[in-house]
Amino acid sequence: MAKILIAEDDKFLSTAFQVKLTKLGHDVKIAGDGNQVLEILKTFTPDIILLDLIMPVKDGFGVLEDLKASKTLETIPVIIASNLGEKEEIDKGLALGAKDYIIKSNLSFDELDKKIKGYIAQA
Repeated sequence: MAKILIAEDDKFLSTAFQVKLTKLGHDVKIAGDGNQVLEILKTFTPDIILLDLIMPVKDGFGVLEDLKASKTLETIPVIIASNLGEKEEIDKGLALGAKDYIIKSNLSFDELDKKIKGYIAQA
């Protein structure tokens, strides 16, 4: 069982992620914006973060920058899950330290579960 932080402002999608990943045996917390991500990380250390890019208050790129600037948080693997599919967004996310970049509209939960388990095993 992995501890997963999902950063997603779409309530329907975050609930779908939470329900599916919980059924797969994971401990899941939800953050609706970038500042909530950083607040939750003060008391919850996830094995992996699933990060949307377009969120209110602080976007996913800003969250990634903050994570990688923190000695205690920089090693947490991050998978970006976004509908932004342009090469420049993908390249920027990976350059900022994300382990992977998935397009939400193409997402299969089985594939996501395999990716999560793979990145946690590498950590």
